[in-house]
Amino acid sequence: MAENSKIEWCDHTFNPWIGCSKVSPACDNCYAEAYDKRFGGERWGVHAPRRLTSDVNWERPLSWNRKAAKEGKRYRVFCASLADVFDNHSSIQPEWRARLWELIERTPNLDWLLLTKRPQNIQKLVPWEWFFPINVWIGTTVEDQKTADQRIKHLSKIPQAVRFLSCEPLIGPVDLTNVEWFDGLRFNALEGKLHGDTGYVFELEWVIAGGESGAKARPSHPDWFRSLRDQCASCPTPFLFKQWGNWVPMLDRDKDDPDWRGPYGRANSRPNQYRIINLEGGCGFHGERVHLMRRCTKRAAGRQLDGVEHTAFPNLAKEVAA
Repeated sequence: MAENSKIEWCDHTFNPWIGCSKVSPACDNCYAEAYDKRFGGERWGVHAPRRLTSDVNWERPLSWNRKAAKEGKRYRVFCASLADVFDNHSSIQPEWRARLWELIERTPNLDWLLLTKRPQNIQKLVPWEWFFPINVWIGTTVEDQKTADQRIKHLSKIPQAVRFLSCEPLIGPVDLTNVEWFDGLRFNALEGKLHGDTGYVFELEWVIAGGESGAKARPSHPDWFRSLRDQCASCPTPFLFKQWGNWVPMLDRDKDDPDWRGPYGRANSRPNQYRIINLEGGCGFHGERVHLMRRCTKRAAGRQLDGVEHTAFPNLAKEVAA
């Protein structure tokens, strides 16, 4: 199960169990659900039981850890690509999570990237005596400003060495310098300070961004990615642009159409083109920045943003445990 991952920001993926349910618009076209259905699984949805993976699968991280130690490297392990570790579904047994925490402790040469859409569950599902080894990175998915406001405030409460965001699939603009905090306050998630307050809250160590892929992929406005890139550069915070997905901007001579007034949607009834506007300034007003997007394969779309590949990672000075 993903001995060597093709995901740009990790080396391996590990799934302690398989199954999940949808919680927000980012889940609408879930690749993991499609994968599960393709192989005859019934592990998706509120009423579907999650399934523990095999003992053979659980042995793989131990092998990766030995290899990393031998090579003097650290491998990044995405956990979990076909589930959510902080899903509190009743079918997930407490001993499954205990087994995962023990596995992480036994693999100090691996950096475990625990990515969740349920950061509000972290504190109640992780025992405080374990909270957290230095080789655990905690991240949450943020697809638009609404989910940024909902999730980052919970992530900020986690006393963790590395906290990161996965802004993928990005389906709306995100301003990380003005995120909703508890009690209606706003704060800068990149600088870690409440607006008007010099008190330290927390710091995001990494931001990943990417578009959606798949048969029903939605295009992302290029300006949404540019904004995140520029926000990170101003701090600075490492920024990784993972992919365009299945939609990419057309050539410069074709992509700008400031006179277009229609809504976000298909262009000229052509199934492989979208006109997409920057929604921050309103919808379809004359003079608003508009891009014409074309559908293509993920590989053809690539991962260059304005001609540059952004592949930054947190610069961590960590000692590998003996």
